[in-house]
Formats: sequence, C-alpha cells, structure tokens
Amino acid sequence: MNYEHPKQLQAVVLDWAGTVVDFGSFAPTQIFVEAFAEFDVQVSIDEARGPMGMGKWDHIRSLCDQPQIAERYRKAFGRAPSDDDVTAIYNRFMPLQIEKIATHSALIPGALETIGALRKDGLKIGSCSGYPKVVMDKVVALAAQNGYAADHVVATDETPNGRPWPAQALANVIALGIDDVAACVKVDDTVPGILEGRRAGMWTVALVCSGNALGLTYEGYQALAADQLANERKRIHAMFEGSRPHYLIDTINELPAVIADINCRLARGEMPQAA
Repeated sequence: MNYEHPKQLQAVVLDWAGTVVDFGSFAPTQIFVEAFAEFDVQVSIDEARGPMGMGKWDHIRSLCDQPQIAERYRKAFGRAPSDDDVTAIYNRFMPLQIEKIATHSALIPGALETIGALRKDGLKIGSCSGYPKVVMDKVVALAAQNGYAADHVVATDETPNGRPWPAQALANVIALGIDDVAACVKVDDTVPGILEGRRAGMWTVALVCSGNALGLTYEGYQALAADQLANERKRIHAMFEGSRPHYLIDTINELPAVIADINCRLARGEMPQAA
C-alpha cells in the first residue's frame, strides 16, 4: 500500500465568532472587559482582543500575565493574579457570556449562502471555537435558528488542549471521516486559530476584516474609506505573518475562490505542510 496525496479538498473547519457569526467578534471581548471590571480591574477592548482565539481560561491567564494588567490587579489586591484568581474571573466571565451571547449571534452577511455553496461542492463543514461547550451549545442553537448548522462542532473544553494546539481541528478530521489532513482547510480570524490549523497539517485561511483583528461591526467595515481599509489590511496582514496562513481574505464570502485555488494546487501535487 502506497501513500497518495489527496487530489481535492474534503472538508472546511470553520471558527465561529468573527468567521460565521458575530461580525467583529464582539461577544467575547466585551464580556472580558465586564468580568475584569467586577474585580475592579480595568481592561480595555483592545487589550481584551489580544489573545483572542485561545480557550477562555487561557485567554484570561494570558491577560493577567500582561505586565500592565498584572500591575492593575496588584493595586487592587496587593498581589499578582494567581491561577486561582484567573479561575475566579473565569467563573464570573462564564455566566455573563451565556447571558449575553444572543446579542451578537447574527450570521455574518453572506455566510449562509457561501457555506451552502461549499456543501454543494461536496465539502463537509466542521467547526471549532475558543468557547467552552456550555457557551457553544447556546451559540449552535442560535445559529440553527438562523439557518446554519455545522456537520460537527468541537468546543475548547472537549479536547485535552485548546488553541493553538491542533486537537480541536484534528477532532473534526476524525468525526467527519476525513482520510488526510491535507484535504482540510482551517478558516479563522485569530492567530491561535491559524496556528491550530498549521499544526494540524491543514491549509489555512485567515480572515482579515470580519473578525477580531479589525474589530468593527459590518456597518463600520463597509463605511471605511478605501485608504483606511488598505491601511487596516496592511496592519492585519503583518499581525498574521508569523502564523503563516496560506491565504488571507476579507470575509468568508471570498472562500469559494480559495477552495478552487487549493484544489488546483492539490491536483499539481502541492501539500499544505510544504507551502
């Protein structure tokens, strides 16, 4: 038996907030701000967006490790934040997140039609998120009300390690019955999500404008002047550079053209690990 590389893609593994729902990825960021505020520690929206894509406990730990935030915590409590303190913030974050997730549950304009087109081309739709299952269940239910259901969903606490580890992406490969990781595309709006896909051996597509990196509503994105948008794209492309995405596009609606290009590359014998 000899190895034969895949000739075309079999599955797309999609992130949720900032990719398929919640243009600008506002649901998690605002709740981080509110959760820290309940401990009398100020965290800005921009600071909260920094580690986006990680599991939420790890996200809070990363925020607490930032010197300026650790100093604010020290002023409030007389000590640097410990893991127990992180857990306390996380335990306040969770009910706030569950309570307010519906506020930012709208599908990204055009996403439903785009995903439908991918399915017509024979692609399976996997998904994963930095949300834990208790939040993900609500996100999935709200998306279903709007017409979207992935073929498989993996929450961050359903695998031993969250992003940037590859476990969630690989759990989709197993559940969807994909025979080669090179036949998969990981689509995400965060650096940890792209690293997840890279480490899983998949093709990777970074979303520049619909998610955390730009951090605007759909209306705000549309209102940007051409030169402003060009500058933002340049900034965000630089932000993603170290994670080495194979493609960078504005929103999921540009994904079908990327899928077609990857299929051509696979047909030529190219593999994501070497690209």
